[in-house]
Order: sequence, then C-alpha cells, then structure tokens
Amino acid sequence: MSSSLDAARPETVPGTETTPEATARFRPAIHFTARDTWLNDPNGLVFHDGEYHLFFQNNPYGSVWGNMSWGHATSRDLLHWTEHPVAIAGDDTEDIFSGSVVVDHGNTSGFGSSETPPLVAVYTSAFKEASAHHGTQAQSLAYSTDGGMTWEKYPGNPVLARNSAHFRDPKVFRYQGGLGAYWVMVAVEAQQQKVVLYRSDDLKTWDFLSDFGPANADAGEWECPDLFPLPVDGNPDRITWVLIVNVNPGAVAGGSGGQYFVGHFDGASFVPDAASLAAPSGVSAIADPAARADALQRSLWLDWGRDCYASVSFSNVPDTRRIIMGWMNNWDYANELPTSPWRSSMTLPRELRLITVDGSARLVQQPVLPAQSGAGQLMDPGPFELRDSSLRLPDVEPGSAYAIEASMHLAGAEGAEFLLFGSTDQTQGTVLRYDTATSRLTLDRRQSGNTGFHPKFPSVESAPVALDRGVLKLLIVADQCSVEVFAQDGRVVLTDLVFPDAHSVENWLTVGGGPATLLKLTVWTLT
Repeated sequence: MSSSLDAARPETVPGTETTPEATARFRPAIHFTARDTWLNDPNGLVFHDGEYHLFFQNNPYGSVWGNMSWGHATSRDLLHWTEHPVAIAGDDTEDIFSGSVVVDHGNTSGFGSSETPPLVAVYTSAFKEASAHHGTQAQSLAYSTDGGMTWEKYPGNPVLARNSAHFRDPKVFRYQGGLGAYWVMVAVEAQQQKVVLYRSDDLKTWDFLSDFGPANADAGEWECPDLFPLPVDGNPDRITWVLIVNVNPGAVAGGSGGQYFVGHFDGASFVPDAASLAAPSGVSAIADPAARADALQRSLWLDWGRDCYASVSFSNVPDTRRIIMGWMNNWDYANELPTSPWRSSMTLPRELRLITVDGSARLVQQPVLPAQSGAGQLMDPGPFELRDSSLRLPDVEPGSAYAIEASMHLAGAEGAEFLLFGSTDQTQGTVLRYDTATSRLTLDRRQSGNTGFHPKFPSVESAPVALDRGVLKLLIVADQCSVEVFAQDGRVVLTDLVFPDAHSVENWLTVGGGPATLLKLTVWTLT
C-alpha cells in the first residue's frame, strides 16, 4: 500500500468533483475498474480452481483514497472481471494495506485441511489509535476456506512486527531449494529504502533472513516488492531471479513507478547482478545532478510512462507463467482524476520473460489480449512505403479498445509518429514519436484533452529504444482513457493515462525526413 501520506493518512483526501454522466465514456473497455469506488494497488493476485483473483486497495465508501480495505474481483481469462463484495474490511483498529495471497497446499497454517487447502492472505495492518499497536505497521493474516469468497482474520494478528511505522507490503511465496522448503516473505521498510526478507514454516511465525537496499532509484519510499525466478531465454537450466521494487516519488518519469533488479536468490539473500546496478548505493548518494539523472536512466524500469505503479505478480499460475498487473495511476495526481463515480484502473495483465540483451538478462513484457479475429480487424494493408507523408488509420470506436501493431524499417527516415485520439484539426491528441537521431521513443500527452485537473498531469515521457537492424516494432493498446506502448517486442514499455475530448477519435501515422518501409501495420478492436 502506498500514498506517501504515511505520516498522517487522512480518512479521505479531497478530489476533483466530476459527474458520472460527464465521464462515463472514460470507463475502460478492457481494464479493470471498481464499479463505483476508489482503487489503487493490486493485492493478493492468485490463480485458484480455474479463476484469477484480483484483490485491490479499495475505499468502499468513496472515490478518493481512504478507509483502506481489500476489494475483490475474479476472472477466468484476465480480461473479463466480476467484482465481488469487499473481501477484507478495515475497521476501527486497522486499515488493510497491501499484501499477497498464497494457496497453502500443504495446510502448513492449519487453517484448512489437506483435502481443502486454505487461501491465506498476508497483509499489512496499518494500526489506528483504537489499537494497542497504533502508529505502527505490521503483517497480519486472514484465511479463506471457500475459494476466496469469504475471509476470517487470524485472532493471533499481527504475526510479524518490527515496531516500525513504515513496515509493509508483504509478498509471500513458497521456496524450495538447498536450504529446504519454506515460505519466504519479501516486504519493505519503506522510508529506509530497504527490502526485508523473512522465512516461515507455517505463515504464523517468521524469522529474519536478510535485507537489500538502498540501490538505484531511492529518492522516495520503497513499496510493493516482488521476488520470483524466471528462465533466461527459455532455458530451464539458466534460472535468474527478478526483484521488483516500486518507488514513490523518484521514478524515471516523475512521481511513482516501478524498478527491478536481476540477480541471484539462494533462499536467504538476494544479490543483484552488477549490470543491474546503475547506482549501487542509491541515486540519492550521487552528488552531481547530471550523474544522478544518468543513473536514473540506466536503472531498470518496468515502465517508462507516468501511470504504472505497484506492479506485482500472480501466484500459483499454471505452467509457471509469470503474469504481473499494476495500478494505472500516479500518486502525483491520483485523487484528482476526472472520473466519477469510479476512480483509477489497473493496467493490462502482462506476461513476463527474461531474455539476453547485450549480454545481460532483461525483462520483456507482453500484454494479455483477446485473440485476434477477422471480425475485429480494421486494417492490415501489407508492406508498403511511406515517405514524408501521413496515413489516416481507423478511428476510435466509442466504448471500445483497440490495438495497433506496427513494424517499420526506419533507416531512411528521421522518425515516425502516431497521433492517437486526435481531433479533426489535429491540434489535440496523444503523440507517440520515435526519433532515429536520438534513438528515443516519446509519449506526449500535453495536448491529449483534459489535462488541467492537476498541474503535474501534462507531460512528455521518453525512453531509450534501439532499432533492431533498422526496424522499430510497436504494439500500442489504446482504451478509453489510456495508452500502453510495448516497443521492440516488449523490451520497453510506456503507460500513460489520457482524457480526450468526446470528438477526438482520429488516428494518424506520419513519417518524416525520408522514407520508411512499413513491414506490418495492423489495427484491430479488442472489444
């Protein structure tokens, strides 16, 4: 859980007043939103009995941050979600902050049976004045024996405390290795920029293992960590571990964002590869501003856009797939988004792989999307050349999401740009631009529509993207109020919210400074 309001979190935070009638068109078609309330961090992501469970930070009583509880939704395909009643509710003694859910297959906790293993939620109790633990954050348990639909808090809570006001966001997984089989908790001391690791045999009693940090982006609080193994280049004999650490503020695009490290975990300690460390003691330890900015650019980022935070992975997914989901928002302006009665959405689920890039293991991400069908295909012209000119693409259909997949050889051009959600006179729109001279991809939402609800919302995001033998590959997913860009087969990702005017529905591709060969250009609807 995060909001960087930790020192004195109010029950509610003032937000921009908007009307449902005015903002219904911003409701995403394929991104999860709560029906009529606030949400933030995804919590307790788990697959169980054929269903994906998404728990999430939720204010059941309003559309701004406060009254933290765990909301709940389920899906069989990660695309169509059913919202359920609040799963774990805050009360007079505690707010329910972020955490994780595991399937306790061995019934190590004793909350279920070997025939009916329980689901166990490990969450942060943010204790209030009515509690004997007030002023601190500690880790607590709740359990379900009916597949996650109802929950009981463990009477022995909290199960792990450090007498700390900022100890939170436990991600728990089952480890099996040279030191045996046991549960591992990865949590944070947020204001110390440290990841802290613990082990347990029964989820109730925990022993300290080690800590990690600060390193790389450390200007803000560290939050919502995750730790998991992946094969490199699909080779099961080459397993490498990934540590996700979200930071707020201090992300590469400003405000909140998610970084990651690649390295080794032996069941007790995480040791990052040297190539993961742009700033081994943290960016804040670098005195020179230019060197700090460079180190931030060289850090490893899950997303280079403004609106992807608190990303964590689903547990218990079949075939060892690793799928993450994040909160599509930024704490810089989260409570002010111009939507009602709902506020905030999740990113698309993204499947992760590790590949070798310039000799080092790096994450690639691919969104989970509906299968393409001929009925949804709007454009697929085949290879052609575009030289110093523009091509109009299919317009945005009201209430729908769409995808653009492009592969273009840019060796002869200065660059290419897409205008998304554009007005008829092209003075409004979101601009995705690639510059061959700088080898950077930028996402510009300064003229994207309604940007005046917060001074930090108008922005330009930029990421380094190297061409592959002169070719730029893009997968653009545009929903009613968002743009997610996956470049070079998902090696670089940018996510931004946008709030276009109702009549801004045009999409254009422009090539300048010479010719580009469009090897592929496909547009299709996703709903």
